[in-house]
Amino acid sequence: MMKYFLLLITCLIVFKFALISAEISYMSAFFIFGDSSVDPGNNNHIKTIPENQANYKPYGHNSFFKDPTGRFSNGRIIVDFLAEFASLPLIPPYLEPSADYSHGVNFASGGAGILSTTNQGLAIDLETQLNYFKQVQKLLKDKLGTTNAEQLISNAVYFISMGSNDYLGGYFGNPKMQELHQPEEYVGMVMGNLTKAIQELYEKGARKFGFLSLSPLGCLPVLRAMNPKADEGGCFEQANALAMAHNNALETVLKNLENLLKDFKYCNSDFYIWIQDRMNNPAKYGFKEGMSACCGTGPYGGVFTCGGTKKLTTYELCENANEYVWWDSFHPTEKIHEQFAKALWDGPSASIGPYKLQDLFLNKEKLTIADIVDNNQENQQIF
Repeated sequence: MMKYFLLLITCLIVFKFALISAEISYMSAFFIFGDSSVDPGNNNHIKTIPENQANYKPYGHNSFFKDPTGRFSNGRIIVDFLAEFASLPLIPPYLEPSADYSHGVNFASGGAGILSTTNQGLAIDLETQLNYFKQVQKLLKDKLGTTNAEQLISNAVYFISMGSNDYLGGYFGNPKMQELHQPEEYVGMVMGNLTKAIQELYEKGARKFGFLSLSPLGCLPVLRAMNPKADEGGCFEQANALAMAHNNALETVLKNLENLLKDFKYCNSDFYIWIQDRMNNPAKYGFKEGMSACCGTGPYGGVFTCGGTKKLTTYELCENANEYVWWDSFHPTEKIHEQFAKALWDGPSASIGPYKLQDLFLNKEKLTIADIVDNNQENQQIF
């Protein structure tokens, strides 16, 4: 008798999780704005430079995808894992012909900036990505009807991951910009544009947001290689300082918006400390190499030659990308993407907050093991 009772309880638990999974999938959508950190292949469809594309080998090296897709990774990227956790299909690139936008769309573009002057004409900047969103919003209303489309828009999660290019290329790579603006002023310009974009999405119905803060930009393999003290493993501290200033300003802006905008909810991340710890203590997280890139050439693999399509056509490729924090001179490996997606999804609260992305996709309904036990006790009383 007890065996059948336990079997029944197990079935009820499985059924409950199945219902939750179905609810997430039916009610949720995922809209993504960003740069190469989350580009799934939009740059395959625009005219740009080789540095802004990844639709050639060895990108996609781990064979999860049949061929290179345009993702700047040896496999999947963070938003692929987040979609999986939310029981959604892979979110398609906006520019992919005949893409289905029913579960959301990814507007990200390698090289894109929050400022339209960053890599102008070579990437899809944030303002253009927002214009694309408006077009998708209209298409959804035509397809689903106004009421259903508005419900999907308001219940969706909006993920924004960009800013690195504004500082690495838009500022440090642009002497004129450095002459015109002090670093603090420039951070203010970037943050002003980002705040305006968030408010614009809010006005269109968006309520739930996720953000990927900036990493220690000065410790990227490409910046280590350019540092005069590269042989000492030194980071480019000016770039790190700008990344920290950006992250601090972002946190302040988000707290203010939470107070000003009704129902505004967000998940922010301390990506700076998170990945810095993995660079400095790789073995602690299952890696062997925290500073050098798996694919590239020169000191730390920091000369951006992965794939051999740049001015320098030679490059080196490590045997096992899963042992590396960095895939190429700028971008982390799939393993880092997966680890950080898990952190954004359900914690830890020390580096993720005030909401976890799981909470946002579940409309703040948190199901815990304790909840299941309580429900089981209630079911026992019924039986």
